[in-house]
Amino acid sequence: MKKLTILTFVAAMMILMSSFAGAQTATGVLTVTATVNSSLKLVFNSDGSGVPLSSGGGTNAATLAFGPVSALGPIAANITRSVVPGTSFTVSTPVDVNVTKSNVASANYTLTANLGAADAVNTWKVGGVTVTSGPAATITATGAYAANVSEAIAITIPDTTANGTVINNTITFTATAN
Repeated sequence: MKKLTILTFVAAMMILMSSFAGAQTATGVLTVTATVNSSLKLVFNSDGSGVPLSSGGGTNAATLAFGPVSALGPIAANITRSVVPGTSFTVSTPVDVNVTKSNVASANYTLTANLGAADAVNTWKVGGVTVTSGPAATITATGAYAANVSEAIAITIPDTTANGTVINNTITFTATAN
């Protein structure tokens, strides 16, 4: 009988302790804040009438490779060439620039461009506007958002340029909400 009483007492204590353990709770409050920033996104796309981008289409870091160019010999499809005999020749092809906005109230944007490095030999143009490594040149003052805007990339090369000369540079485009 004594063993039964002790056993009953131990069982009752275990039930009582498990009910206390099961009733344990904790709460917490997390305050969340966020600040919305306006943003613009600029990407390059191949233009249907131009030389396809060789890499990076649909991103903000693309590569346009004209390939071999000359004043008189064959050149790739979709390159426009103009020649000033005995002086220089210009090769150009369009590239699409697409600027989208988020949380921006402006109706349009200004697009500027400049070269990454000085080029004392060749002349570079974007959309007919000369660009240098100096201050950025305005390409368009009222660009339309969310549309592929065709911009001709042109290089004027002197006739005195040696065969096999590689011409390369970077063009930095900047879109600023108006």
